[in-house]
Amino acid sequence: MTAAPRPRWSRFTTALAALAGAAVILTGAATPAHAEPTVTEIERQIDQDWNKLEPIIEQHNAARQDLAVKRKQVAALAKQIAPLQLQVDLAMGQVSGLAADAYKGEHLSTMNALLGSRSPADVVNGLELLDRFAYRQQQQVRTVVELRDELAAKKKPLDEMVAQLTRTEAQLAAKKKQINAEIAKLDKLRMKIYGSGGAGPLRPAPCPSGYPGGPAGVAVKFACAQIGKIYVWGAAGPDHYDCSGLTMAAWAKAGVSLPHNARQQHDVTRRVSRSELRVGDLVFYYSDLHHVAMYVGNGWVVHASQSGKPITMKRVDDGQINSYGRPG
Repeated sequence: MTAAPRPRWSRFTTALAALAGAAVILTGAATPAHAEPTVTEIERQIDQDWNKLEPIIEQHNAARQDLAVKRKQVAALAKQIAPLQLQVDLAMGQVSGLAADAYKGEHLSTMNALLGSRSPADVVNGLELLDRFAYRQQQQVRTVVELRDELAAKKKPLDEMVAQLTRTEAQLAAKKKQINAEIAKLDKLRMKIYGSGGAGPLRPAPCPSGYPGGPAGVAVKFACAQIGKIYVWGAAGPDHYDCSGLTMAAWAKAGVSLPHNARQQHDVTRRVSRSELRVGDLVFYYSDLHHVAMYVGNGWVVHASQSGKPITMKRVDDGQINSYGRPG
């Protein structure tokens, strides 16, 4: 039996379905798969994020130092106030005694005795005694008032400072939490491309290139010996360092005191030119001076770069140089 011819609309829908299927296949083939970021792209992202985070860390370091100074000021002021408080307490006790005497009517009894004196001379002498006694009472009261006012004047800045310290400590605690959260994000990125082993040689050249002797030699030898230790923000040794913590600790070994803050280290060191750069000098980076490294010779610096990474060497020009400084 001969099969009946298929209707024209049936052949059209079949062709249409075939074309639709082909379009789906072509569309799927044309859509590229989501590309994973390359190592270079992730490193670039980490560097960009870190350059935003490190200024916050350096501000935190400066705030901690300022807080330590203010704590000492509070302790010194409290020590000065303690004897004054004792004087006020004693004077208040004496005035309270005078008030109690007056309440008991002892002065009134004395006045009655004077009025019963046998001669006017006795009365005059008695009145002079009362006058001197009243004057002495007034002086005691005046002294107490002055001491009280002096104590209040000295306590006011102390109380304000204590309140400010309390606020600052709360702000630092919140900032520390924020910093740790940001660092955790960067560490996840780094683990994604490197795992737990890290990457790259830490000492690609002699560190230092030579020993200059003197304080600079002591400082640079110490800094180079820290290569491989892991960056921890706010740390200044002995197991972990941040950028300014490393340079501070290194120069402390040489007997030179530096603050734990890159900008402040810039402010207390002598400016030198690129041509004058010597082993042990500090190299400051970025317009806001949020990173510092130590020059170790032959175009290399040693530095604590960022959280989770070990202290390492890099080319001095690897980063936006702001200026150079010489401690001591």
